[in-house]
Amino acid sequence: MNRTSTVLIFLSLIVYLGCTSADVNRFIQGASQATLTNEDVGNGLRDALVKGISVGADQAATENGFFGNNLIRIPLPEDLRRLEATMRQFGLGAEVDRVLLTINRGAESAAKEAKPIFINAIRQLTFQDAFNLLRGEQDAATQFLRRTTTSELTSLFQPEIQKSLNEVGATKHYADLVNAYNSLPGTRDINPDLNAYVTSMAINGLFTLIAEEERKIRENPAERTTAIMRRVFGSIDQ
Repeated sequence: MNRTSTVLIFLSLIVYLGCTSADVNRFIQGASQATLTNEDVGNGLRDALVKGISVGADQAATENGFFGNNLIRIPLPEDLRRLEATMRQFGLGAEVDRVLLTINRGAESAAKEAKPIFINAIRQLTFQDAFNLLRGEQDAATQFLRRTTTSELTSLFQPEIQKSLNEVGATKHYADLVNAYNSLPGTRDINPDLNAYVTSMAINGLFTLIAEEERKIRENPAERTTAIMRRVFGSIDQ
């Protein structure tokens, strides 16, 4: 029996039994879910994460991608942040502002190089617990990626951050600010590791953007840009 005949018989049974369109949709959806494999779900989630990092990295890499986005804007390192008001009182406000701008510019510049690093990590995910991730929280796949790849991503991304900080002058401005602060009377010397700090904050910011894209994909079918994404995430639509 060919496919067309099967469909016609199925539709005739629907009419005979008085099924509604909602019943038909539930039947079809159930069949679709039943045929999803771990590989299907893994591919769908990988596609979603690749889309998330592609959109997120492109957004972060624009001018003010970090600096103009309150969700991911990078503040001063904690040791200096606690002393920001004091530094401004002593006339170092311009230096503080310059460091804030340039460390965010450094993250924006490095974000251009983040996409292939993240996508390579995503492509290597095996997702043994794929169905749990699919039915998890709105950012379940992003959090899984964060847990399993942050260490590797940090080591790969840190050189890009250092290069970008040097290019935009953040390293020099930061050293000037730290030296100026350390020369103030009654202060203790501080010198937080700027590279490690900005790398960590930049990666956190990119994960924040990936999570936002994952949420959109889960909630909005129009955001599902590949067939496997539509099939996998469609299986959990209510």
